[in-house]
Amino acid sequence: MPAQIIETNTTPFTPVEIDPVTLDIIENALRNARIEMDATLVRTAMSPGIREQGDAFPLIAAPTGEMIVGQFGSFIDGFLKQFDGTLEDGDMIFLSDPYSCDGAVSHSNDWLVLLPVFKDGRLIAYTAMFGHQSDIGGSVPGSMPIGASSIFEEGVRIPPVKIWKKGEYNDDLMKLVMHQTRTPDWCQADLNALIASCRVASKRVVEMADRFGDDVYVSATKELLARNHRAMKALLGQAVSETKVSFEDYLCDDGKGYGPYKIKCTMWREGETVILDFDGTDPQSAASINFLLNENMFKMFFGIYMIMVFDPQILFNDGFYDLIEVRIPEGSLLKPQFPAALSGRTHALGRIFDILGGLLGQGTPEFLNAAGFSSSPHLFYSGWDNRKGKVSDSKPDWFQLFQIGFGGIPGRPLGDGPDGHSLWPGFTNVPNEFLERYFPLRIERYSTEPDSGGAGLHRGGNGIHMTYRFLADGAIAIHDDRWFVPPWGVNGGHPGMRAKKVLERADGTSEIVGNKIEDVEVKAGDLLHFITWGGGGWGDPLERDPETVGLEIRQGLVTPQGARAYGVVADEGGVIDSAATAQLRTDMKANRGELSLFDYGPGIEELRAACEAETGLPAPIQPVWHDENSNEAAA
Repeated sequence: MPAQIIETNTTPFTPVEIDPVTLDIIENALRNARIEMDATLVRTAMSPGIREQGDAFPLIAAPTGEMIVGQFGSFIDGFLKQFDGTLEDGDMIFLSDPYSCDGAVSHSNDWLVLLPVFKDGRLIAYTAMFGHQSDIGGSVPGSMPIGASSIFEEGVRIPPVKIWKKGEYNDDLMKLVMHQTRTPDWCQADLNALIASCRVASKRVVEMADRFGDDVYVSATKELLARNHRAMKALLGQAVSETKVSFEDYLCDDGKGYGPYKIKCTMWREGETVILDFDGTDPQSAASINFLLNENMFKMFFGIYMIMVFDPQILFNDGFYDLIEVRIPEGSLLKPQFPAALSGRTHALGRIFDILGGLLGQGTPEFLNAAGFSSSPHLFYSGWDNRKGKVSDSKPDWFQLFQIGFGGIPGRPLGDGPDGHSLWPGFTNVPNEFLERYFPLRIERYSTEPDSGGAGLHRGGNGIHMTYRFLADGAIAIHDDRWFVPPWGVNGGHPGMRAKKVLERADGTSEIVGNKIEDVEVKAGDLLHFITWGGGGWGDPLERDPETVGLEIRQGLVTPQGARAYGVVADEGGVIDSAATAQLRTDMKANRGELSLFDYGPGIEELRAACEAETGLPAPIQPVWHDENSNEAAA
């Protein structure tokens, strides 16, 4: 049965007409409250993932559950339908199990806190925040085992429970949960930060309602949703055709040697409703790359993408959800059946944005984005630190690093893709000084990888080349993608360079290692070269200003050899040979043929041969359900 809301004041809110000035004030106050949630979180949390990188997602919702401001869209409607319990003043919900909230959080490392906000006996809002925990137990440090075959290997799973009940804290529950993690101090501090951020937003909502009146506040939230609905209705009618358009892309592998895995989406409009159908997506994996995609979350992904490409002035919230219908086949990679493993879902999550770009741009190539959002590279490093001068000289200290890396953002209609940038615009890098202060390692290189961004009129963003020197024996794990299937270019742009990881041992030996590996022993003095993919290029590379290419040679973003992809001849100092450049461009235009809308790079079999020749690593084996011809056509 659905959740029961216990209110001591059952008087319904009275709808009132909101003048534009009041609406604008409330809208901006809510935006600021969301920002204050983030500020509270990062100032209170301890783990690098939340404190330094901002791997957390806020939400302020209407009393009916729709998100008014936030980042990921609201899960509250689905939660209320599944939660068999009561919600009343003084309660706060805590959960992390993706299967108990239909993927609102998509792996168990994400801890979510939900606070129903009551004022004078009536439910007036919800605030929520979830953030990635560095460790929740399970079979490996970091709790994201690549080889997991079920969610039971991925650490503690928390169903929806009351961490606060009628104002009383559930201390025994917290002792039980913290007993499961290798980093209880970090997890406790991070959980307290999630709670504090929700309470800050709750206080701000009540202050707004006190200032303007409860009826005005609630009516304003309804108008903000309605305004978004009107804007998105017009936008969808213009940008999405009734003709079906399909696009597919591939995850490189599952970490167990199988791949690539296809994600396919077909889009069309029926009247006012846009249909997004993932029929044709591969079945769920036996490994941990499955992504339990919440339909409302995907609606928000779709809406944000539409807004940022076509009309950034629109405030994104949940008001447009009834204009979108999402269909995801049961038992697929995006709707796996319990107890499928989910901890490696970031690869599919990132690939969803590439697919949206491929879908939305086909009818309007001038708005088409190349590929490059693609994934979320992770590095794990853990062990015992015996060095002198560390936190405690009397005994070894346990250390455990979880760090999110960045790849190249795709070339775009409006310009080059940013170099080494996060998939999520709110994320930041972990400062090298922080890493070197708190972990036994030294950062010996932190730069973009030259030529990794696909060539184009607008260059794809370069990936990152980060070199770690380990100062203590330990073990590492790497989670990354785009090492086999490259990020595609568009409108004549070239694909980006694929990711690569190189482990250089202290004894002088060197080896290319996989992009999905775990429990790899490293010794003090070993080096890891962590190189991420580049974004695909946008537009004809031969139309790029040669002087811009010369400048990028001087900046270290492009090499003289890489400049030839743009038809540019230059020396090491970026000085252009104008005559040679003109001749090279003439020759290239004469020999290349017609530019394609999408440039996927080599076919699958060519990729297999190239992979094994370049890296010495075995190419992924085709899963039995794949249609080989379809793969070759798409890749």
